[in-house]
Amino acid sequence: MAWSTSDLFESKDVDSRVPVTELESRQLRLSKELRKAGYDGALIHNPIDLYYFCGGRQDSTMFIPAEGSEATSIQYVRRSLSRAKFEAGDDDSIHEVVKFPRLSELSSDLKSRGVNRLPSMQLSNVPYSFAKRFQKSLSNLDGELIDCNNLVHKIREIKSKWEIEQMRNSAEIQLEMFDSVAALGCEGITELELTASAEAISRAAGFGGTIAMRRYPMQCNRGVVVAGRSGGIPSFFDAAIGGTGSYSGSGMGSGFRKIKQGEPVLVDLLHAHRGYIVDMTRMFVVGRLSKEWIERLDDMQTIKEVVVDALDQRKTCTDAWNEGYELACELGYSEHLMGMKPDQSRFLGHGVGLELDESPVIATGFDRPLNAGNTIAIEPKVIYQEGSIGTEDTWLMTESGMEPITAGAAFPWIFEWGN
Repeated sequence: MAWSTSDLFESKDVDSRVPVTELESRQLRLSKELRKAGYDGALIHNPIDLYYFCGGRQDSTMFIPAEGSEATSIQYVRRSLSRAKFEAGDDDSIHEVVKFPRLSELSSDLKSRGVNRLPSMQLSNVPYSFAKRFQKSLSNLDGELIDCNNLVHKIREIKSKWEIEQMRNSAEIQLEMFDSVAALGCEGITELELTASAEAISRAAGFGGTIAMRRYPMQCNRGVVVAGRSGGIPSFFDAAIGGTGSYSGSGMGSGFRKIKQGEPVLVDLLHAHRGYIVDMTRMFVVGRLSKEWIERLDDMQTIKEVVVDALDQRKTCTDAWNEGYELACELGYSEHLMGMKPDQSRFLGHGVGLELDESPVIATGFDRPLNAGNTIAIEPKVIYQEGSIGTEDTWLMTESGMEPITAGAAFPWIFEWGN
């Protein structure tokens, strides 16, 4: 018996597809940005952005024209065409979904639809050979090959009500993940065992299996648990926390270290509901932390409040970084903020959404305030040879100011096992 689209529904009463109204809004926003930039259109290849603009990540290429063009949006699909049509909204789809022609015939098909100039492409996302192959196949179109990724990233910064709803749903599952760590933790359990308990919750709730990252060659684990000295070990990952990982080819995050009495255990967990990521960090300990560690966490909370307050006042992301960094230096953390030299990261927060490392970033070079709809993880942390400590929540900028999407004060800043 052949499969049917009813097999793709999450349940009888739940349609997990991106609403057609969302896809329409996104395509229109990119069309406007293309016109402003003077580009005639864009070819979308990156799987994350295919999901964003056409509702699925089938093996395909999507053309989106600039506003005012006689051309219309079209998705060329290699496989699976039937799934792509369903994911785009079936009969309600606002873009055409067709079988991918031979690559040598693509330019003729585009020309027949009113496309006469070489579309821009996501050059910073696709392999060089891939881009050159497309450029060669479209060589009879006028113009130069231009990167459109900055335009795509710009419109993805502002989250819609539907996207924010997905992130709030992510946060609910994430809280269950932290609850599982709180319930299972004890002296002698390994970092990986705690991570596995949280990941089981996430996977059962529908996590798709990967955390997408924009910056090459970064890769990220969904759950990071680092206990004691593990929290002071650097890694390839551009963030405060490294960790041992389980082997050298996966050299970051949780490892086989067993939890010991009184040492700081930093737990940084991600969940993605329908692709939308939330990021949160809390501290755990068997027994009690020393006064010194508690003072460090209190200081990180103060730095977080300074950063949030700066953003609330509509100061730029660079200003928020400067104020947070200056306070950290005043408190004596210049050698330990977001890592230890020479492996320190130079940010205090990062955009989140369909990817973990979206823009804007709380760092130098982002000389603009947050806009309503921006979602950002704020994560001041300090790292020492004997461990790490800090806090993190994902925040939403609204018209009236900053508000947390993740648990905030609803989950303890320090959870004490056995007390």
